[in-house]
Amino acid sequence: MKRIHLFEFEDLPWFPEWIRTCMTRLLNVMHRFLGSREDLVLLLTKIMERTGLHNIIDLCSGSGGPMPEVFTELQKRNQSANSSLLLTDLYPDLGFAAAINQTADNSISYRTAPVDATQVGPELTGIRTMVCSFHHMPPAIARGILQDAQRSRQPICIYEISDNSSPALLWWISIPVVFIMAFFITPFARPLTWRQLLFTYLIPIIPLCFAWDGAVSNARTYTLQDLDGLLDGLQSADYTWEKGVLTGKAKRLYLLGLPA
Repeated sequence: MKRIHLFEFEDLPWFPEWIRTCMTRLLNVMHRFLGSREDLVLLLTKIMERTGLHNIIDLCSGSGGPMPEVFTELQKRNQSANSSLLLTDLYPDLGFAAAINQTADNSISYRTAPVDATQVGPELTGIRTMVCSFHHMPPAIARGILQDAQRSRQPICIYEISDNSSPALLWWISIPVVFIMAFFITPFARPLTWRQLLFTYLIPIIPLCFAWDGAVSNARTYTLQDLDGLLDGLQSADYTWEKGVLTGKAKRLYLLGLPA
């Protein structure tokens, strides 16, 4: 397996939540730049047409991501009265959850109780999504997530904007590039807070952590060949797997699990 399980700052339990949130905002800027919303709309529409399901259970949501925007676009295109988006996490961001749950749109909500992606539970049925979070999981947990989706006969969509196809040396060279890039993309972060500005331009803690985690994300991403190893023994007649790479401004990897 090419994947290397190094640490990311945002995974550390002592890492300040406000820095993690600021980094998530930068990641959301990258999602908009790379066209993640369009990619996910395409993939999820395919799953919806195959399964007839229109409710989405987003796993490992953390402090936000592109899924609310993706869901809004799906609603415009599919016009389904039964569609819903439930954000979940093993360690829910209660502040972000409160902000989501207080909005007027009842079709989007954030579950404040912990949800383990390896044991989602029978009460949560629908299309499972993992956006730029699967690479955080070591192989045993990653396989457990796939097994649980198959065992529960629930569709799953895994999507990554990181790419582990290049030589590992290139990812470490990219650290200073991403560090500098953070200064340019910060003005596009929303909401743009005083902490985001202070700890980017005066005390550049956020760019440093963002650059390190970006490089490590690439090293931790499962390649298509790695996914073959995780899926070994999970192929069956009543549940199929489809993996591939989307090309454009960057390579984006996806894995779909579909009940027959």
